[in-house]
Amino acid sequence: MSASPDNEPISVVYIEDDDRLASLTARYLESHGVRVTVAADPRDGIAKITRERPDVILLDLMLPGIDGIETCRTLRARIDTPIIMVTARGEEADRVLGLEGGADDYIAKPFSSRELLARVRAQARRARGRSGPAPIQLRVGRLLIDVAARHATLDGKNLNLTTYEFSLLHVLAERPGRVLTREQIMELVRGNAEDAFDRSIDVHISHLRQKLGDDSRNPRLLKTVRGIGYMLAEERV
Repeated sequence: MSASPDNEPISVVYIEDDDRLASLTARYLESHGVRVTVAADPRDGIAKITRERPDVILLDLMLPGIDGIETCRTLRARIDTPIIMVTARGEEADRVLGLEGGADDYIAKPFSSRELLARVRAQARRARGRSGPAPIQLRVGRLLIDVAARHATLDGKNLNLTTYEFSLLHVLAERPGRVLTREQIMELVRGNAEDAFDRSIDVHISHLRQKLGDDSRNPRLLKTVRGIGYMLAEERV
């Protein structure tokens, strides 16, 4: 079976201290063409990530010593590789905690192996800039998005965006001046709306606003339309 729709192998580093879960998960992913390197603790995981530069990182939230949130923040300060946080529970607080730590996505234990595989593939495609046909560049006022290079600038200055933040900005920039609901954003960015009513989009929007230098209390670029959703301003950006 092919590793991805592009027939290119995907590499993953999985930081998980539960040996049995790590082994079963790695075996399933590898049976579908994904190369998996398992690390039992954060220090070993960071070393392997630095050495191997995987396409996607799977990171358990509850880890001995340095927890998953601190590990995520450490990784995010160094690299923009997609991070999928694996949480022990599906509660909103756990998911938000992971996203606030810099994760691009999350999945709750016990998880479906098929769903995990789909999320890994989606993150790898997004990071490679292959989520679908698109113009090479998008310009919205002072904002320039290079779709092929997965790179965005504001007034010529680089915006250091995570994979998810770039995809979110891309979706909004394709529709400047148009209000998108959370459900629409979730569907466009990740391909489904199953988690559209939790706070994940709000967390990513908050991070994106900070990187755009936007005032959260009176944003001029990335606007909140109360009770509806979000909009990238067409005239003032």
